Amino acid sequence: MIIFSVDYGDARTGMAVCDKNEILSSPLGVISESWAPKVIKALNKKIKDSGAQLIVVGNPINMDGTRGERSVKCAEFASQLEKESGVPVVLWDERLTTVSAHKALNTVDVRGTKRKNIVDAVSAVMILDDYISYRKNNK
Repeated sequence: MIIFSVDYGDARTGMAVCDKNEILSSPLGVISESWAPKVIKALNKKIKDSGAQLIVVGNPINMDGTRGERSVKCAEFASQLEKESGVPVVLWDERLTTVSAHKALNTVDVRGTKRKNIVDAVSAVMILDDYISYRKNNK
C-alpha cells in the first residue's frame, strides 16, 4: 500500500511517501506555509499525485503521554485533511522525531538554511518508517 506521511508544523510541513511494498520511504519535500487550508490544498495535490491509499500524520504527544496544544492542533488538521482528501488518515505518535531528524542531519553534516529546509521532510520519513515497522510487526 502506498502510504503518505505528514509532519505538520506551524511554519513548515514535511512530506514523505513509501512504495507500494512498504519497503522504501522517500522524502517529498517541505511546504513552507502556516495557513492550514493552503497546506491542505498543497498536500492534496501531492497525495493525489502519489496515489496514496493512507495518510499518516505525526502526533506530537507529550513525553508523559498526555496531549498538549500541538497534539490537539495536529488532530484537528488530520481530521480536515481526511475530509478534504478522501483518504483515510491515521495519527501516529511522533515523540522525539524532530530531535532524531536533527541528529541524523548532524551525522551527515547538514547545517544552516539547508537543514531548516529539509528537517521536516526527514521527520516525515522517520514517522513513516516507524509506522511501517509497526504495521509489519502487528499483522
